Amino acid sequence: MKNNMNEIDKLIKESLTQEEAKFYEELDEQNIFEMIGGLYQTKNRWIIIMMNIVNVIALILLVYCIIQFLNTDNTNELIKWSSAGFLCVMITSMLKVYSWLQIDKNALLREIKRLELQISSLVGKIK
Repeated sequence: MKNNMNEIDKLIKESLTQEEAKFYEELDEQNIFEMIGGLYQTKNRWIIIMMNIVNVIALILLVYCIIQFLNTDNTNELIKWSSAGFLCVMITSMLKVYSWLQIDKNALLREIKRLELQISSLVGKIK
């Protein structure tokens, strides 16, 4: 299957103009660091930056809650600090899930663009 994909990619690249081939190369697979960097190249990069700031604040609060939890003997205090720590963990988790969903969305958009380019090149060959 991998060999078939390489042959198809080669045929597509041969049928494209130089400009289209360059665009096609940019749509190639990305590693995880390129995907994370892609989050900061969209229109909504300010949301990602704000989420990272909130994430750091939640992490600092989590550490503070853990320290306070370990330094108290009162049961009500233990419940309060453990609940606050749990809230911090939930905030961090939800922000991470949102980021991963954005990474997945960007990957899907890249694949859709590749398909559009392949279809347009095939239509050009048929005509």
